Amino acid sequence: MLFKKKADISIILIMNENLIKGSVTKSLLLFALPMILGNMLQQLYNVADTFIVGQFIGSNALAAVGSSFTLMTFLNSIILGLCMGSGVLFSMLYGAKKMDKMKNAFFISFVGIGLLSVALEAGCLLLIDPILSFLQIPLEIWSDTHDYLFYIFLGILFTFLYNYFASLLRALGDSRTPLLFLGVSAIGNIILDIYFIVSLHMGVAGAAIATTMSQALSAIGLFVYVFFQQRDLLPQKEYWYFDKSVFQKIKDYSLLTCVQQSVMNFGILLIQGLVNSFGLVTMSAFAAAVKIDSFAYMPVQDFGNAYSTFVAQNKGAGLEERIRKGTKSAVIVAALFCFLISTIVFNFADTLMLIFIKPEQTEIILKGAEYLRIEGACYLGIGLLFLLYGYYRGVGKPGISVVLTIVSLGTRVLLSYALAPTLGEHMIWWSIPIGWFLADAIGVVQGIRKEKWFSRKRAEDEKVFND
Repeated sequence: MLFKKKADISIILIMNENLIKGSVTKSLLLFALPMILGNMLQQLYNVADTFIVGQFIGSNALAAVGSSFTLMTFLNSIILGLCMGSGVLFSMLYGAKKMDKMKNAFFISFVGIGLLSVALEAGCLLLIDPILSFLQIPLEIWSDTHDYLFYIFLGILFTFLYNYFASLLRALGDSRTPLLFLGVSAIGNIILDIYFIVSLHMGVAGAAIATTMSQALSAIGLFVYVFFQQRDLLPQKEYWYFDKSVFQKIKDYSLLTCVQQSVMNFGILLIQGLVNSFGLVTMSAFAAAVKIDSFAYMPVQDFGNAYSTFVAQNKGAGLEERIRKGTKSAVIVAALFCFLISTIVFNFADTLMLIFIKPEQTEIILKGAEYLRIEGACYLGIGLLFLLYGYYRGVGKPGISVVLTIVSLGTRVLLSYALAPTLGEHMIWWSIPIGWFLADAIGVVQGIRKEKWFSRKRAEDEKVFND
């Protein structure tokens, strides 16, 4: 049994050596591609809801789903941030070949994040009405929004399960398996959407139920896969103990990454409340445009997450020069992508709005297209910012990512609330890229000043890894 256990661990260590050996650019792209495709499939949950709701129910229902989407993103970001933070630690321990520490870290973080997810789900279900009041949901769509969120909140635990096991596998370099389960789930979501909304006429509740059932499918499927096919990744009872130094690292990485993700989306939530004050036309335009906007820059966001795993693994292995080469490659790839997607979104903004909005709803299309052209011209700003987030998480400074997020979102919120009430909603659109570029400038300057972090932080991490 002891020999078998050692052999299995060696297989795990060999399985994903491509992130610490070989071509830097090729390693990054091959690892990032399944993550990009996976997130695109995950976005299809809400895209399918938005398209079918907009075409088969109406603009009020579309506004309800759109307002819910912003809140859903905020809640998901809390869980995703906790899981991503643990994933960074898993990557470092994996790069340092400390499998025993990694299994203990798995146990501690799984229990902790799982309990927090249970509390989050219970709190959301109990506080639906106060949440709707905070978001300034109009009375015309209050009932639809309430029904939609109730069923979405029931799926929070499934969101935790999927993201946790996906983060574990990605931390070790396996970004393909999470993609497979998301693919099945996305197809199931579209089929259930059509069945519940078009065939059974269940309204927005049907859309929410379809999304939650699809999330359950991907979460349970991935858990079963890890349990039966990657069982050596799971901690046996000998690893079920509390290690203060490991817990401290998990707390540092997970909580700070959670704060960064949730602050980012809380700022968006505040913007949603301001948008709602401009009426249903602006709400519908914003709901559709944000879907397109998020989908457009999503690949560079996932590339930043892949880059973070690359940095963390190579930092754990002590390969500092490889991190520098990877950073240069990542900036070039992100810049090329942002230029391409900016060109597409800027030139085809009106056409893209027609994906969700009927042609006769011209006012909604015009408002949404204005948003897309302003954001689309500035995607380089958000692309660089995602790389900065990934870099600071990977080198063990997630607190800097929090600062950059506060700068970006704080600028957005302050400018929007100061200028939009008198100058119009387009000032909200302009405040977003201004926040991106300001945070970029601070992040780049900070990185240049603090290159000595590598050696100092490696000494700190080695103490934890070797205890």
